[in-house]
Amino acid sequence: MKKTVIQHIEQSKDTLFSFELLPPLKGHDFESTQQAIDPLVEFNPSFINITYHQQEVVYENAGEGLMRKHTVRKRPGTVGISAAIKYRYGIVVVPHIICGGFTREDTENALIDLQFLGINNILTVRGDPQPGTRIFVPETDGNVHALDLIEQITNLNKGIYLDEKLENTRSMNFCIGVAGYPEKHAESPNMDSDLFFLKKKIDAGASYVVTQMFFDNKKYFKFVELCRSKGINVPIIPGLKPVSTKNHLINIPKTFNVDLPVDLVKEIIKCKDNKQVREVGVEWAIQQSKELKEKGVPVLHYYTMGKSDNIQKIAKAVF
Repeated sequence: MKKTVIQHIEQSKDTLFSFELLPPLKGHDFESTQQAIDPLVEFNPSFINITYHQQEVVYENAGEGLMRKHTVRKRPGTVGISAAIKYRYGIVVVPHIICGGFTREDTENALIDLQFLGINNILTVRGDPQPGTRIFVPETDGNVHALDLIEQITNLNKGIYLDEKLENTRSMNFCIGVAGYPEKHAESPNMDSDLFFLKKKIDAGASYVVTQMFFDNKKYFKFVELCRSKGINVPIIPGLKPVSTKNHLINIPKTFNVDLPVDLVKEIIKCKDNKQVREVGVEWAIQQSKELKEKGVPVLHYYTMGKSDNIQKIAKAVF
């Protein structure tokens, strides 16, 4: 039987362990993915998320004042990587499905492939704007918002395909997750607006929420409280990322619209090198994890960025 994320949560009395991986760079093989997964298998991950990245458009100098458009996909293979993990490790995989770079037909075809492969868990996100741009631009006849994506998947779960002339179609059975933002999405005017649209996603068919990274547990607990007040009663899984370089002091707030606590920043500033920063990040995440686990969160979900030695240390201290 194909197990869903929700079934894992409902059938466990304890906090579960999960993590997210990046697909390997184009031209790399499965070995780098194995190197990230193998150290974490001993902690019995309930599921592994696989991110998806849309193609990038690069303009190259073609001479004589002309520019040549060149399309690059730096991290291909989310569907293939998901299948490889599922059948090599027997672990539930949750590929990300994004709006950016897909038409609705592309999305439907990707979901059909996943269903054939026995993968019935997905996380839906709109995706970031193209690198170098500030505004998200969907594909022609693509989904504009994550809500649109959820509605398309929910239709497939009912056996409703884009081609209305299809006969004897089979219903799919995807368990849909969505992203949540304890410090609100960078493009939302306020938290109330953010929660309004999150509620619409749940009402449209999403079964659980995975949060953006945060470094102050109070922000997670407040976010859960606000969600419950708005009638969002699905499991809310905290997402954690240990700080690992001094550059994170600038990059994390800038990229993810996330605050770093004063005490954490002070400890990082005192570090002589990134090795020490990595140790500080591990210890901070351990304390975060222990408190969240004591409060009975359904899952502790870790963002590995493709490297798992620090996540291994955290898991050993917590699970």
